[in-house]
Amino acid sequence: MTDDQGTADATRASGPPSTARVRTLVADDHPIVRQGVASLLATTPDFEVVGQAADGLEAVELALRLRPGLVVLDLRMPVLDGVGATARLRAELPEARVVVLTTYESDDDILAAIEAGASGYLLKAAPEAELLAGLRSVVAGQVALAPSMAAALVGRARRQEAPRTPLTPRETEVLALVAAGCSNPEIGRRLFIGEATVKTHLLRTFEKLGVDDRTRAVTLALERGWLPAAPG
Repeated sequence: MTDDQGTADATRASGPPSTARVRTLVADDHPIVRQGVASLLATTPDFEVVGQAADGLEAVELALRLRPGLVVLDLRMPVLDGVGATARLRAELPEARVVVLTTYESDDDILAAIEAGASGYLLKAAPEAELLAGLRSVVAGQVALAPSMAAALVGRARRQEAPRTPLTPRETEVLALVAAGCSNPEIGRRLFIGEATVKTHLLRTFEKLGVDDRTRAVTLALERGWLPAAPG
């Protein structure tokens, strides 16, 4: 993230109007980073920072008490790391969405976080506009992977022999647009099909892949090389 005030002001000005700010918990063992993320979110119209934690266990305990809608976690923290905290949060507070915010770009780290239930994996070094856009996508029920993360998953797939995709060309198109961060209505507009048809394609895709949400479907398809690195 940058400290450029002009960029921060522009980002906040361009954010969508919101009638209710998303209750957000920020967890990071580095106080300066944690406070910086919290300050950025607190000054947007989208987010209300209701708590801060210095380790994963504290994050889980605070979340169970404060009931945030969004938890932003560092990956490497003492006591309980981001992957462990994510798994606990998804089990004990399933209504909360979890985003891992980290400096690590290892494909193993990405997969561990996503498999634990994270809805997004973003980099601390990302521009403020990209970070906020990713968090807004997660709140809207979409997938948020930093571009380099998607590329890492594709690279992993290319190092392995991927089986043939069981998806139809249309299902692949729909999932590629999901990976690009598109909502169901936007996918329908781009492909000239109804929103109900988009949902049907996604449900069939979930069934074929053995998953039950958009994040896991995209992650699995990227890992197996069934989607391009930068779809849409």
